[in-house]
Amino acid sequence: MFNTIHHVAIIASDYKKSKHFYSELLEFPIINEVYREERKSYKCDLKVGGSQIELFSFPSPPKRPTSPEAAGLRHLCFSVENVSKAVERLKIKGIKCEEIRVDANTGKHFTFFKDPDGLPLEIYEE
Repeated sequence: MFNTIHHVAIIASDYKKSKHFYSELLEFPIINEVYREERKSYKCDLKVGGSQIELFSFPSPPKRPTSPEAAGLRHLCFSVENVSKAVERLKIKGIKCEEIRVDANTGKHFTFFKDPDGLPLEIYEE
């Protein structure tokens, strides 16, 4: 019934900072960007492989729950060919990553880092 994930929506507290993070630092190409006057909101579509991130701005969005085990979407994960190389590229751009771990079930390497709003992002070796 379902083929793939089409997009993930992220609401940024600082749109300019988050747009820079996702499009410049993580190098996700911008597909389209619009300003929606009626909502006082930007919407930026970013290409991530065969999927997309919809990056939104809204006036005064509520804060994200701080508990890592809060109900709802826990984190967003990107697949990479080599976690160590990806971590090095992120560090060069000033993005702090956690220590690289090994998935006990698959033996694959993975780690986490955060976006400007503290959203946990994971990279996982293919």
